[in-house]
Amino acid sequence: MIAKTKGIVFHQLKYSETSLIVKIYTREFGLQSYLIKGARSKKSKISPALLQHLSLLEIVASHKEKSNLQYIREIRAAHQYSSLPFDMVKSSITMFVNELLIKAIKEEEANPALFDFIFQSMQWLDLATENVVNFHLIFAIQLSRYLGFYPRGIYSPSTPYFDLEEGCFENRKPIHANYIQGADAEKLSMLTEYSFDTIEEVKLNHESRNKVLDQIINYYQLHLPNFGELKSLDVLRTVLND
Repeated sequence: MIAKTKGIVFHQLKYSETSLIVKIYTREFGLQSYLIKGARSKKSKISPALLQHLSLLEIVASHKEKSNLQYIREIRAAHQYSSLPFDMVKSSITMFVNELLIKAIKEEEANPALFDFIFQSMQWLDLATENVVNFHLIFAIQLSRYLGFYPRGIYSPSTPYFDLEEGCFENRKPIHANYIQGADAEKLSMLTEYSFDTIEEVKLNHESRNKVLDQIINYYQLHLPNFGELKSLDVLRTVLND
């Protein structure tokens, strides 16, 4: 079957002297591996920029059921990034988002709502002219909605505990150690109220931003098996703390 779909590049690896295998999250087929023959040759018509992390694509590909490797016939940019490759803050955020997605999304099944969220989020980040230092926090919180563990309830004086295992705000301290409370729980609750369009209203200093990010990552680790550590964190913190 030959099909056209939009895609988001997650990862690439070398395959033979001139070819690449590219992991692409597609709107129609979920996460797929594509062989792109000749992509590394000097005569290739495919721009290297098309295959960078989180590039937004339109592709035409041959799809075979039960095959672990599909074949791309045509490829072009669905959105040409104008600022992400050149803005250090945006680039470091993109690196973090890319690693987060690689660890969080494993399924081959299509999820158009999740795909559209990622696609539109990256477009927004590229075109944004305001301060984007909290983009990754809002993105991670909103992503959890599509992954099935979006925080339930809100912080209040009567529900001051957030149970990281259950994913909800509680009026009693959980019997286990995986919870946050007080100001930490309030900041997490606050982030659920913002979107990218209201990102300028998020007021967090470096220390608070790092702390809430650690809590969000811990939340992901508790809900996604084998999530592990994020190597991009050190770079992100260094850039955002400058």
